[in-house]
Amino acid sequence: MGIQVAVGATLQCSFGVAPSVLTVLPANRVLTGGPAANIMDHVPLVNVLPFGMCNCPSNPMVAAATAAALGVLTPMPCIPMTAAPWMPGSATVMLGGMPALQNSSKLMCQWGGVIQILVPGQFTVMVP
Repeated sequence: MGIQVAVGATLQCSFGVAPSVLTVLPANRVLTGGPAANIMDHVPLVNVLPFGMCNCPSNPMVAAATAAALGVLTPMPCIPMTAAPWMPGSATVMLGGMPALQNSSKLMCQWGGVIQILVPGQFTVMVP
């Protein structure tokens, strides 16, 4: 059983240099100390904020800066590219018609990073 993720959850990208915070709009109308998240809370720069600098060589900005530096990996500012929803969501709990987001869910960035939830934002509500 996982922990329900809510606004303020701490996120980390495998290619980011700093953690970020999940922003959840109150559209689902469920509160767990703050608005609760579902798997569709993946919109870049709305729900998923930047992770400082990006070290992923498949990110076009990093690739261009690395080429300009004659092959020395050069981090560039992170702009998350998360087109697909969080996976997996809760199998039994639905919020706003979509599976609830739990602390074991992962989010893929199109540049190659895997975003995980470090701190779920609350610790009292569990989701099966």
